[in-house]
Amino acid sequence: MTILWTIIIGFVIGLIARALMPGRDPAGFIITTVLGIAGALLGSLIGRVLGFYGEGEPAGLILSVLGAILLLVGYRYLAPTTSTSRL
Repeated sequence: MTILWTIIIGFVIGLIARALMPGRDPAGFIITTVLGIAGALLGSLIGRVLGFYGEGEPAGLILSVLGAILLLVGYRYLAPTTSTSRL
């Protein structure tokens, strides 16, 4: 049951991050979910470094979304773009 909640919460975090970032995303359901889960992990790491969280405490909503936004910026930078124009 824990894995199911992780996937659901990760998807919600990913959706919030994508809604807050303007622009088009080439990401689908799976990338959005992975983005949210990884964002929560990154947010937890940032919170521990800054002293907001102790060892083993999960990240809150704000830092999870912030971590997901940071990962989304990196994803947009590294994701291959498709060109529809032909030379």
